[in-house]
Amino acid sequence: MSVVVEGLEKRFGSVVALRGVTLEARDGELLVVVGPSGCGKSTLLRCIAGLEAVDEGTISIRGRDVTRTRPAERNVSMVFQSYALFPHLTAGENIGFGLVVRETPKAEVRRRVADAVALVGIAHLVERRPYELSGGERQRVALARALVREPEAYLLDEPLSNLDAGTRVEMRTELRRLHRQVGATMVYVTHDQIEALTLADRVAVMHAGRVRQVGTPDEVYRRPADRIVAAFLGTPRMNFLAATDAGAFLAIPEGSELGVRPEHLRLDGDVPARVELVEVAGGDAYVHVTGGLVARVPADARPNEGDEVRLGVRGADAHFFDVATGERVGS
Repeated sequence: MSVVVEGLEKRFGSVVALRGVTLEARDGELLVVVGPSGCGKSTLLRCIAGLEAVDEGTISIRGRDVTRTRPAERNVSMVFQSYALFPHLTAGENIGFGLVVRETPKAEVRRRVADAVALVGIAHLVERRPYELSGGERQRVALARALVREPEAYLLDEPLSNLDAGTRVEMRTELRRLHRQVGATMVYVTHDQIEALTLADRVAVMHAGRVRQVGTPDEVYRRPADRIVAAFLGTPRMNFLAATDAGAFLAIPEGSELGVRPEHLRLDGDVPARVELVEVAGGDAYVHVTGGLVARVPADARPNEGDEVRLGVRGADAHFFDVATGERVGS
């Protein structure tokens, strides 16, 4: 286990940001922490980096307790949401700055900077200053600056959130490639579920300062541990039906509600409904029907607004959640 936090509590006055968080990033793993704004994910990352002092709990990196050590002694590299580049230095000088401050021999600095820029594909940009670079290029410089440290773990705090959609997709692919090539432990924080599900070896879903579920992207999407995880992951969000409405589709456990993802809400079942709105998003169409339900279907097979359809849900696609606790019921 490379990065382990146990029972972490963090308070800002009367506000509790982290509530007994226990989590581990395994050696060589890309662990993505995802959740809505304000859930505590960035605070968790800053605590691991040593930028925030914890009130309770412990933090270990490769078996070494670093809970009370200074950030410089933790041997981690952090990539921030803002690129945090010195505007008067070239890209190469920005990348090597941390090594120079630590009085690393010049030849070693040159070697490590060259290796890092080769990894992220910016060797041709090392003489440019930040104002001469695009957003994606600046983010590559920030990544290279983290890589030259050769730390025990990399901490990434929403590094792609300032990029346009196309560049984000490109950088997601680049980050995944880098992780596989470097083989280092990475803890990556984002509010973007697509980033989480496409990048992660494992995903930790946070809400209101707590970790709700940890698992592979497939596990957290297909078998959400509770209603909160089920509602957060998926676009459009999961449909929820109370027992009185769900009974028209199938039998549900007592005291529970039915959850069904839009892609699993069929339009060829037995329950009558009327199409109220159709949204086309590329190859998909989001079909809104009476009762506030949404089905996701291929755009070329979508019904028209005002059409009568008949809804259905297969038992294998159904999710049940306890009404009182929100926890998953059954398998």
